[in-house]
Amino acid sequence: MNHQQIDLLAKQWIVDAADRPANPRVQAIVLRLVADLCKAMEDLDIQPSEFWKGVEFLTNAGKNNELGLLTPGLGLERFMDIRADEAEARAGIEGGTPRTIEGPLYVAGAPEAKGFARLDDGTESGQGEVLFMQGTVFDADGNAVPGAKVEVWHANLLGNYSFFDSTQSHFNLRRTIVTDDQGRYAFQTIMPKGYGCPPGGSTATLLDQLGRHGQRPAHIHFFVSAPGQRKLTTQINIDGDEYLWDDFAFASREGLVPPVTRVDDPAAIAARGQDKPFASIDFDFRLHRDIEAAPSAQVERQRAAA
Repeated sequence: MNHQQIDLLAKQWIVDAADRPANPRVQAIVLRLVADLCKAMEDLDIQPSEFWKGVEFLTNAGKNNELGLLTPGLGLERFMDIRADEAEARAGIEGGTPRTIEGPLYVAGAPEAKGFARLDDGTESGQGEVLFMQGTVFDADGNAVPGAKVEVWHANLLGNYSFFDSTQSHFNLRRTIVTDDQGRYAFQTIMPKGYGCPPGGSTATLLDQLGRHGQRPAHIHFFVSAPGQRKLTTQINIDGDEYLWDDFAFASREGLVPPVTRVDDPAAIAARGQDKPFASIDFDFRLHRDIEAAPSAQVERQRAAA
């Protein structure tokens, strides 16, 4: 069967079969997806057993709550970022802090602090390296942005995230920091570890079939927002990580790998209230003014809340 015949069949099934008013946007998307899937079945000679195995895989991925992990693993979330970058460029918006994927592990409602917050609950103190991270939120004109919200979250030393990991306290390694009068934010935490897809899970199983690993470098996630500014979704990667430029989620980008400074000066250690050397990262966020010509930077999706 040729592609033109498949298009006619898909139209019969999705459009012509409608007996009441349809949502035109949903109808157009489903028509395209069904037609393209049928073309793939024809071109690749996908057998019924293979097809139903795929349905079984997606069903299990949904049960395992891994569809949000498959999305970045197959490059789809990175592709959405590429499209967003192109749309902003067409609207005349360029530069600033690069965006990158949100991932599936954000949780709304983290405790809020002004200027500074400690992210970790102390349960891993002494096991990992203490990290201080600080910087300023600027607008497109280079002005500091007081009152900006810097939402931050990252994994613990086992590569696990609170809320999704019942062994951690609520909102461990999660905070919302409101920048001070000079647009500054700062936090203390433990140096995060990278993580891998759950062994034996849907994502790991598919990646294995594709000859790929499921590892992410150590990283820290951010939402940065302020009135009149475009919301920024991004993350920084920890320099020196084995998977820094080999991220299974394709989220590593130039401009998001700040240098890590190891501080061992006794006076500097004491000034931070520490008793041993620690790591420090300086990183400024640069936002864009929100304009009507650009698509919304707010992404509507189901997210966890606690």
